[in-house]
Amino acid sequence: MNPSTLRPWQKKLHEIIYEADTTAGKWFDVILLLFILASVLFVMLESVRGLPEYWYVFFVRAEWVITVLFTIEYILRIICINKPRHYIFSFYGLVDLVAIFPLYLSLFISGTAALATLRALRLLRVFRILKITRYMKEGHRLKEALKLSKPKILVFLFTVLIVSMIAGTLMYLVEGEASGFTSIPKGIYWCIVTLTTVGFGDITPATPLGQFIASIIMIMGYGIIAVPTGIVSVAYAKTSILEPEYNTQSCPNCSAEGQKDTASFCWNCGHQLHEH
Repeated sequence: MNPSTLRPWQKKLHEIIYEADTTAGKWFDVILLLFILASVLFVMLESVRGLPEYWYVFFVRAEWVITVLFTIEYILRIICINKPRHYIFSFYGLVDLVAIFPLYLSLFISGTAALATLRALRLLRVFRILKITRYMKEGHRLKEALKLSKPKILVFLFTVLIVSMIAGTLMYLVEGEASGFTSIPKGIYWCIVTLTTVGFGDITPATPLGQFIASIIMIMGYGIIAVPTGIVSVAYAKTSILEPEYNTQSCPNCSAEGQKDTASFCWNCGHQLHEH
């Protein structure tokens, strides 16, 4: 257990910025979401040609105002936790940094401001804001299911890759350059596109044997699509339904989220969550 070194005003700030259990915290996140939506909308509208010039001026100015606000928010998030590096290098920390970086980068590299649409990733916070704890629980179950499925999915993908290499090579030998199969990698590309049922149609077999092989690959594609779904579904069913409930509380020491309702200490760093 680590003692808190935060001052009272930092603790209050942490409660508002990181928590969604209080009225102030919820309003902060709701307003934050509105700014994110407005920012993404402005960036998209800025790419539309034919609008009056004053609209483009408005979009640029509004983007800078929102970016400055996001920068201030990012700094506040850093100063109201004991170990800022845990937030800075966390998923949300990196997303928050990406949200403000493109516009500053546009001062040196033209056109990068459009990357500000990446801040739409910040909308993932909606699950905390709406305090939909059951979704948080399901999110943890899905995460565990994906972890359990990882070895099987890797084996499956490796098998698909081998099949694509063999079939692509075979199509290269059967069809040749006359049908667009100019190399083995080109044949592998065609096989992957066909096997995944995308079917761009930029390369098509012309010989009867090639069409027969293609038909088999197409039929295999429908079966292959169902395999990852089945693997994850089985793993998901194995995860315990009686998992503990999770809340929206964030650790004031390392900013780790996904704390259990019954927990008194952070699952990540052991810091005390509730002060008495």
